[in-house]
Amino acid sequence: MTSSDARGAARRALRAGRVLTGLGLLAVAAAYVRAIAFTGIEAVQGPAQKIMYVHVPSAWCAFLAFGLVGICSGLFLWLGDRRLDTFSEASAEVGVVLTGLVLITGPMWGKPIWGTWWQWEPRLTSTLFLFFLFVGYLTLRRTMFDPAERARYSAVVGILGAMLVPFIHLSVYMFRTIHPRPVVLNPEGPTMPGSFVATLLSSLAAFTLLYLGLVTMRYGLGRLRELREARHVPAA
Repeated sequence: MTSSDARGAARRALRAGRVLTGLGLLAVAAAYVRAIAFTGIEAVQGPAQKIMYVHVPSAWCAFLAFGLVGICSGLFLWLGDRRLDTFSEASAEVGVVLTGLVLITGPMWGKPIWGTWWQWEPRLTSTLFLFFLFVGYLTLRRTMFDPAERARYSAVVGILGAMLVPFIHLSVYMFRTIHPRPVVLNPEGPTMPGSFVATLLSSLAAFTLLYLGLVTMRYGLGRLRELREARHVPAA
């Protein structure tokens, strides 16, 4: 692929990302209008339960983002394609933002339900650790100036971080914890009314679309930055 072809592909990714992000924001707004105005109030938790329609989709998309970082990092170490490294960086950035949203909305739900903003229980603690690990991943990328070395070291950290995702998901089964277990994907079936499940699934779809838009847009920006930097690297 020539440099002009690569720039064209990056610009197309950027434009597609902007469109998907706009659609994702509209979908998230529509999903939460449904959650607030057209979905009933849970009998035990009350209005605080509606935080779930942001908290759970944010967690799902964050774990998706970090899982893709691990997969693309492994493929980069195998194939050496810089586009995989660029996508890993983009997905990690979006994942960190989404995990920050998880760590904000979780305590907002926990205060009225648990009576405290925070509990040092396994899922919360491991999610906080995952957040700081990927903040470190992004910091590493900013502090290393050799592109090849930066990509290799970042790939290793990305793979290690992604390995935490299944542990966090299973932590509510592995340890005694006050954190709720999954309310949809569990062996006994959904533990919520059908209207609640439908609202949650619509929120999951909306946040997934938003993730795809943000990561595509960030990938396009990353590729344009790399191509611009490559033009200013003197030949050996």
